[in-house]
Amino acid sequence: MAGVSACIKYSMFTFNFLFWLCGILILALAIWVRVSNDSQAIFGSEDVGSSSYVAVDILIAVGAIIMILGFLGCCGAIKESRCMLLLFFIGLLLILLLQVATGILGAVFKSKSDRIVNETLYENTKLLSATGENEKQFQEAIIMFQEEFKCCGLVNGAADWGNNFQHYPELCACLDKQRSCQSYNGKEVYKETCISFIKDFLAKNFIIVIGIAFGLAVIEILGLVFSMVLYCQIGNK
Repeated sequence: MAGVSACIKYSMFTFNFLFWLCGILILALAIWVRVSNDSQAIFGSEDVGSSSYVAVDILIAVGAIIMILGFLGCCGAIKESRCMLLLFFIGLLLILLLQVATGILGAVFKSKSDRIVNETLYENTKLLSATGENEKQFQEAIIMFQEEFKCCGLVNGAADWGNNFQHYPELCACLDKQRSCQSYNGKEVYKETCISFIKDFLAKNFIIVIGIAFGLAVIEILGLVFSMVLYCQIGNK
């Protein structure tokens, strides 16, 4: 019995140590995204809205909470502290319930979120023809996106850029002849607009997020089982 208890104890410690490392990784990546120059270029425009960083801020909070819970779980397992194990169990259960609630809300309001994405992209089309400094940061981010995905503009192709089309010599230049091209202002440009690529990009990342959330849920359930078994065994000593 003592051997089984020790096995559960050190399994719990190993699990929580990895859980703690995951928290550090999430926190570090989220902070990097928050302060990196690339994200500043994409989200820095006031016209895009200050809410663009909400998801990143949530990740920072989640990373910090996971670190704290991992620390509580490690200490609770090694010191055989029922108080720490109980706090770990409650905190992990709350996170699991929050994930389930978020998943349900995400499924229910998916159509509404798709509509919001469409409206945001159509609204941001006007930023491509603007001349302000904040708009310029957004334009540079879209130019990078265009070069990577070989598309042009958001909704109406090269016309979205207005007078700014002449300010960027290589803008939308159709260099890949295997892609569909068209002539605009005497220059061969990509015919496909970027809105479909952006939607596909968001959809693929959404699937990745769902996969990560599912994986975390499995790990959290294992953590709940380990912590409660160890909690009960310590109480029976």
